[in-house]
Amino acid sequence: MTHNYQVTGMTCSGCENKVKSSLLLLPEVTAVDVSKDTKSAKITMTNHIDLAVLQQALGNHYQISLPSGGASTEEKKSCCATHTHQKAPIIVHPAQAGKFYCPMHCEGDKVYDKAGSCPVCGMDLVQQPIINHSVEYTCPMHPEIITDKPGDCPICGMDLVRKETSISEENKSYKNLLGKMKISLLFTIPIFIIAMVGMFHPNPLNRIMDDEKWNWVQFILSIPVVFYTCWMFFVRAYKSIITWNLNMFTLIGIGAGVAFLFSVFGLLFPHLFPQEFESDHGSVHLYFEATTVILTLVLLGQLMEAKAHDKTSGAIKALLKLAPTEAIVVVNGIDQPISIHDIKKGDLLRVKPGDKIPVDGKINQGFSSVDESMITGEPIPADRKEGDNVIAGTINGTRSFVMQADKIGSETLLAQIVQMVEDASRSRAPIQKLADTIAKYFVPIVVVIAIITFFIWQQFGPEPRLIYGLINAVAVLIIACPCALGLATPMSVMVGVGKGAQVGVLIKNAEALEKMNKVDVLVIDKTGTITEGKPSLEKIVSFDNNEDDLLKKIASLNQQSEHPLAKAVVDFAKAKSVKLVSVNDFETIVGKGVVGTYEGSKISLGNQKLMEHIGAIVSASIAEKVIAEQQLGKTVSYIAIDEQIAGYITITDAIKETSKNAIAELLNQGIEVIMLTGDNENTAKTVAEELKLSSFKAGCLPEDKLKEIKKLQATGKIVAMAGDGINDAPALAQADVGIAMGTGTDVAIESAKITLVKGNLQSIVRAKKLSHHVMRNIKQNLFFAFFYNVLGIPIAAGVLYPVFGLLLSPMIAALAMSFSSVSVIGNALRLRTVKI
Repeated sequence: MTHNYQVTGMTCSGCENKVKSSLLLLPEVTAVDVSKDTKSAKITMTNHIDLAVLQQALGNHYQISLPSGGASTEEKKSCCATHTHQKAPIIVHPAQAGKFYCPMHCEGDKVYDKAGSCPVCGMDLVQQPIINHSVEYTCPMHPEIITDKPGDCPICGMDLVRKETSISEENKSYKNLLGKMKISLLFTIPIFIIAMVGMFHPNPLNRIMDDEKWNWVQFILSIPVVFYTCWMFFVRAYKSIITWNLNMFTLIGIGAGVAFLFSVFGLLFPHLFPQEFESDHGSVHLYFEATTVILTLVLLGQLMEAKAHDKTSGAIKALLKLAPTEAIVVVNGIDQPISIHDIKKGDLLRVKPGDKIPVDGKINQGFSSVDESMITGEPIPADRKEGDNVIAGTINGTRSFVMQADKIGSETLLAQIVQMVEDASRSRAPIQKLADTIAKYFVPIVVVIAIITFFIWQQFGPEPRLIYGLINAVAVLIIACPCALGLATPMSVMVGVGKGAQVGVLIKNAEALEKMNKVDVLVIDKTGTITEGKPSLEKIVSFDNNEDDLLKKIASLNQQSEHPLAKAVVDFAKAKSVKLVSVNDFETIVGKGVVGTYEGSKISLGNQKLMEHIGAIVSASIAEKVIAEQQLGKTVSYIAIDEQIAGYITITDAIKETSKNAIAELLNQGIEVIMLTGDNENTAKTVAEELKLSSFKAGCLPEDKLKEIKKLQATGKIVAMAGDGINDAPALAQADVGIAMGTGTDVAIESAKITLVKGNLQSIVRAKKLSHHVMRNIKQNLFFAFFYNVLGIPIAAGVLYPVFGLLLSPMIAALAMSFSSVSVIGNALRLRTVKI
């Protein structure tokens, strides 16, 4: 059942994501469609959920009600431009992990508790990876001993070894299909041999038995194939017809079913058939070999698809394997082994050389180099010292260190990456709509073509006309493959998103992946995007020559701010052992600076706009000094005490080494690169000239960036926006493709559609290349699927017979159909090897 609700309080894409993820935690909820623009939520649920339960799931940040509710004026204001959000962690939903979904996403985000087939397309459901899988330990000598912790066997004293507690349902499905395939071959091969040898004149098998008895042998041998190993195809065909979700199995069921029933009827009642149905030996043409070979080949295709599906989700599984299952906790100076699931926040963990880092945290003691390539895509190990952050799944170098656990379970970056890849893999690209529209009418059209084929052959074909009509109609039904169309997009998206994750490019959904290929304008912020985002205070200038006192005031003011420039001031003061004090009435004025009250005086620190805002006058002599600093590419912030200019500080933020090369490459691709920054005109101009940007605009407030992007979009441009700050969030949400630096703020990451783990512009080049390769791969798949069906169906109908005398056997048609879907998946798998 599906109900519509009104949700108030949503003001950005981050809000939409938080509402959706919170509602999906409810076990009864199977799908959620949320829109901040209409302030609505469309919820699909297995049974009715009370409004109070829904409200409890959302907490106090958002209000859910029936559609009659209204939104207040206050709710319409853009929260992103005025305050920060607490990041909603990407949660691995326990209600969905390990469940099953259709690889063609016929029902969107709907999942199932058990393995089976999709009720719409009939394909085998695929299991979602179990992200936080449990680990058990057992004794090699006494397997009945099972525990969830390492240790000694209570019987023999041997060390317990790891035991995988479960085999994925995907592997179970593959093994089940493999077993059925062996049985099918065991019975199909003799039937095929009997039928082929029967074509010889004289038939050598007649020395043993006559044709009628051999027909009975074929019938008996076909029973296990039709009613056991391949019976699922007929079940799926029946379900597709009664639900009118016509699909590939509709065609297979009709085609193989007609051939089998015709053969059984011909075996039991041969006297009811006209003479033209009889063979040279006087018995009716039977098609047990065609039926069993067709079904066995379709089963082979399913087997190959099951194997290929395992590879398409290989990136997710590779990410899952990064997380270790054990860690070493330090308790009172003693090292103790512990399961990763027992780690608590604040625990001290020892990481030995070569070990995987178990959770996210900070180095508490020691230093080392850490291989982070599996997360960031950067091959060079990063040096990490005391106080530096380390990421779960990365590999320690040659030194041991002790770290403090800060984020555990689904809070770790690795778990968030896995969940983002999982969600993106199951999203639908806009190009999929074309395939969906065609697939909707595909099966009925094929059935009509098969019927027309039969009547044309029956009216105008050579003798035996009815036999030709029946065989060619069956071939038409069997060769058509709507699944190749359906798989063309999702398989490429799944592999492409996984490939991106391996190089530090996280795609939130398939739509962003498709749009990235069309981007012709890239808008970028300066601080943290072009530059390192790690500014340092170079000098402080005081007009009353009391720099230490002025530093104490602005550092005390900035200790309440999270802005990178504020951190630079505080770090500079701490390095000089300046003692900070509390400040009252602290306020951040977005895009301008900060103000507060220090010992009765109003302290202001910010740009020219802040000085104008508070009424402080910048003299010509001061402005001249500041401009000189800005022309050197430095950022200058004025200091005012009680609306009087008291001094200024200069801050440097080095341009990233990767920025120049990345921007040059993007410009060579014909992409405009525009910088919108809140910094001053002189500093922005220096940076723009050094990087040879297409254009720039300085002094931008959050609303200015938003307006500029809307203006570009109004001219028909496809705009990507890259940023990392709170003030970038509205622009990131407005852009066709929002790109957040993984080193940036949580709200920026929430608002973006692509996140760059490493946080440099070279990753944007990678994202662009990835999008290009994926879209080209999708188009190749769609072309193959279209071309295959457009070419195959007429050949199966017999268009080549009048000129070349060629007909397509239903068995060859079955082989071609089975390999069509596998070919699409195989082409998608090529994305794993592309260099981006």
